[in-house]
Amino acid sequence: MSLLRAESTLAQDNPLDMLEELVSANEWHYQRSGDEEMVVELRGQWCEYRMFFAWQADLGALYFSCLYDLEVPKSRRAAFVELLSIMNERLWLGHFDLCSEEMAPMFRHTIPLRGTLGAVPEQLEDLLETAVIECERFFPAFHFLIKDNQKPQEAVEAALLDPIGEA
Repeated sequence: MSLLRAESTLAQDNPLDMLEELVSANEWHYQRSGDEEMVVELRGQWCEYRMFFAWQADLGALYFSCLYDLEVPKSRRAAFVELLSIMNERLWLGHFDLCSEEMAPMFRHTIPLRGTLGAVPEQLEDLLETAVIECERFFPAFHFLIKDNQKPQEAVEAALLDPIGEA
């Protein structure tokens, strides 16, 4: 069986150039290690996030990951994997994973841009906004599982509890 073949139409512009402008406008700390990679550091409500962007021109794809400043202990990794499964079912964009090098939670997503004229600012804004919102929303679940030894389902339920009324 052969794979579907078509002429490659790659996105023309490097989306990291546009992303660099967006990050600079928000006064976030970043480092560009070349044309294909960029790291952004951002302080969230719960922890520090390290965002990594990689542009693969030959694939016409922008890879993104957002790493938490939180380590998953070996004793909680099986429960953590179960927690990821429950959380990922609730996402429309991207997914959560465990970084094998740092044993830390991370949010990941790839934007395919082949056949387009390139990324538009709104796509990159949506990517960043969605990642930060989801990372902030699910941080308590990670904390409840890792620090409070809650079961995965309990951790998600506690994290996503919607308070009623005003304090």
